[in-house]
Amino acid sequence: MFSKVLVANRGEIAVRVMRACKELGVRTVAVYSDADKHSGHVRYADEAYNVGPARAADSYLDHEAVIEAGEKAGADAVHPGYGFLAENAAFAAKVEESEMTWVGPSAAAMERLGEKTKARALMQEADVPVVPGTTDPVESPDEVKEIADEYGYPVAIKAEGGGGGRGLKVVHSEDEVEEQLETAQREGEAYFDNASVYVEKYLEAPRHIEVQILADHHGNVRHLGERDCSLQRRHQKVIEEAPSPALSDDLRERIGEAARRGVDAADYTNAGTVEFLVEDGEFYFMEVNTRIQVEHTVTEQVTGIDVVKWQLRVAADEELAFEQDDVEVEGHAMEFRINAENAANGFSPAPGGKLETYDPPGGIGVRMDDALRQGEDLVTDYDSMIAKLIVTAGDREECLARSERALEEFVVEGFHTIIPFHRLMLTDEKFRAGEHTTKYLDEELDKERIERAVEKWGPGDSQSEDDDEEVTERDFTVEVNGKRFEVSLEERGAPAIPTPSGGGSGGNTRSRPDVATEDDEDDVVIEGDGEQITAEMQGTILSVDVEEGDEVSSGDVVCVLEAMKMENDVVAERGGTVAQVLVGEGESVDMGDVLVVLE
Repeated sequence: MFSKVLVANRGEIAVRVMRACKELGVRTVAVYSDADKHSGHVRYADEAYNVGPARAADSYLDHEAVIEAGEKAGADAVHPGYGFLAENAAFAAKVEESEMTWVGPSAAAMERLGEKTKARALMQEADVPVVPGTTDPVESPDEVKEIADEYGYPVAIKAEGGGGGRGLKVVHSEDEVEEQLETAQREGEAYFDNASVYVEKYLEAPRHIEVQILADHHGNVRHLGERDCSLQRRHQKVIEEAPSPALSDDLRERIGEAARRGVDAADYTNAGTVEFLVEDGEFYFMEVNTRIQVEHTVTEQVTGIDVVKWQLRVAADEELAFEQDDVEVEGHAMEFRINAENAANGFSPAPGGKLETYDPPGGIGVRMDDALRQGEDLVTDYDSMIAKLIVTAGDREECLARSERALEEFVVEGFHTIIPFHRLMLTDEKFRAGEHTTKYLDEELDKERIERAVEKWGPGDSQSEDDDEEVTERDFTVEVNGKRFEVSLEERGAPAIPTPSGGGSGGNTRSRPDVATEDDEDDVVIEGDGEQITAEMQGTILSVDVEEGDEVSSGDVVCVLEAMKMENDVVAERGGTVAQVLVGEGESVDMGDVLVVLE
């Protein structure tokens, strides 16, 4: 086993990996950006190294900086977690060339399965069903139209390196082909440095089923059952569960064995996930995620197998210590992603703020994977997920009831989270019956129900819109005639209630790393007093669609902003002439930054 592992990630997944390391007697190394210098994963690690500014491209995605940190620390392995560099074959190859071990599939296997057309062809050779479509990239609108003529609309255009809905565009008619092809290619280039796309028939109402696999260097391949990830908004999962409530025993067995065949044919090692779409009793290969996944937790809960520990053991050349018949799925588990988002506003990311209250649930069958602590600031530079609540019970009905109890106990104050949305879903008849598909949230669920849930269970507004005086609401417990009562009182003009600044470090006396220096960036000069078009959220500029001197009308798109893995058109509210363009493609922006000035 390794002596020291660098975890090339942040937040809850970094802490999750570090906990596995600690139980194996392995020391841990964190990397952090300037924005994360006080974050939980830094606090938890045995040692930590600054790898650059807040912008991910200059820190967490900087191959040389991360590898240099590992070499300075004397780490003998690198675990990438998920996101950032986890599926970057070029980075994996650089680690393999160093004296450190890559905790994951080989760079060669990642390349074979990372490009979707290659993966589809490989799966077909292994007798794994795939969605009808191309096995070669397409480059022109005419090629897309030919596929649509053969299989019928709608069709899906997908980036070869895509995942999580990024680089996926659905084409419903011929007149949409050119625009959607360009968008998919642009997203592929921006997210995965690969503009290549392919086309396949778009399934109308599928279930999203995935199979967790483990494979060692000694020829052993095991699957750990399936997970159901069908509850999604804009192709982003929000609740996952294991096992799936929608599969028959026969279909479950066929999918599991297909996953084993596919990864075996790919000469794949370590942990991975084979994803399928299921519709009308048939299943189709979608992609292989060559890394640990967010929802690996539900598989661990129902199998008792620590997937992260086995990632480390396999990377250390240990042989899997169990046979396929030894894998037993017992009970039911659900994972609720606790995202800092306002579900009533289209799941828009929270603008940030201090975590005033963080009181997670407990009790039997409740697991929390997190890194943020009360009193800390929410870092908005990266993903919106701040924690994961995982609930386990003897069967699905008990799991639903226990989840209701746990979410009711979960208190987060200081910014919006999607806890109210989760509580709503646990009262939703279709979800409770296990009849939802990947289209349910986007196309069927009444959005007003989400708004009412946020109003009922979301954070209250402590400031009256028509009163500028500061209003602080404080809760008190009083006793009258021997009975306790909870009351809320407003204090006008009162100072904010102070919160601890330590962030829940507990008894950990290890000193933090040196405070990082701020970026030395030139201030942006905004000329004149024209209309300023600002960023409504933190994100990355995917494209700038105007130039200085252009005439724009109300509703015209001036640029495209990616935030939390979703594209957002930034439009002009009123017409005018573009006086200044203050951003460029690939730049990171914060909420409120001026992007374009009109006159």
